[in-house]
Amino acid sequence: MSVAEDKRRLKLTIAYDGLPWQGWQSQPNGQSIQDQIQHALGVVAKMPLIIEGSGRTDAGVHALAQIAHCDVPLTLRMEPHNWVRAVNAVLPPSIRVMACEFATQEFHARFQTTGKMYRYRIWRADTMSPFEVGRAWHVYGALDLDKLRRCAQRIVGTHNFARLSANRGDLSEALRRANPKTTTRTIHRMEVIESEDLLTLEFEGSGFLYKMVRMLTGSLLQVARGRDSEAWFADLLDDPSGVKTNQCAIPDGLYLVRVDY
Repeated sequence: MSVAEDKRRLKLTIAYDGLPWQGWQSQPNGQSIQDQIQHALGVVAKMPLIIEGSGRTDAGVHALAQIAHCDVPLTLRMEPHNWVRAVNAVLPPSIRVMACEFATQEFHARFQTTGKMYRYRIWRADTMSPFEVGRAWHVYGALDLDKLRRCAQRIVGTHNFARLSANRGDLSEALRRANPKTTTRTIHRMEVIESEDLLTLEFEGSGFLYKMVRMLTGSLLQVARGRDSEAWFADLLDDPSGVKTNQCAIPDGLYLVRVDY
């Protein structure tokens, strides 16, 4: 959708701690990240403004660089850096506009994405650090990281992730599975990174389905813990007609790191 002649488009880069909020998507009670940013923009502009993000994040999920756009009247002669300062002065401290720039009329935060990167953080020590509560998934005990890495590498490539993603409810599961295009995505990179008590999983791909990273993470950990086999994980990827995985990592450890255009 192009920008009206009397408006110009802002591209916002937004970081947030998802713990206090009910996800990105606007909620009737106003307790979403989108609602909070729209409120702050409205206070600054002295008129209602609508933003559109690159995609939804669930309640409790964090972002280092969510992207959104907003159309503002030309009569508001504010430079991008002034928008950053003014909006952040209104926002709660758990949400911040990190950068702002004028975008072309054709730019669309959602429809022009070419890929995304997600990071999932797992705290491995027997005792959970109080500074990691709400920021990582506490998984202690023995893990077979060789199995985890082998399964992780199987994710790279193009697969039908019907059994490793959830249904938002906008269409039936039968219809969702009847069209493989709706559940097929390409993963360009999947990396497992060890650093003392922290285990980090990084996912880069063309796009991600609802709860896909959390269900992949939960299933990978199921194998690493010895509770299911590598063959079980391979079957989740290779046969999209079967039963979904029942493993889904908690939202606390998930971060949207980057959106590509």
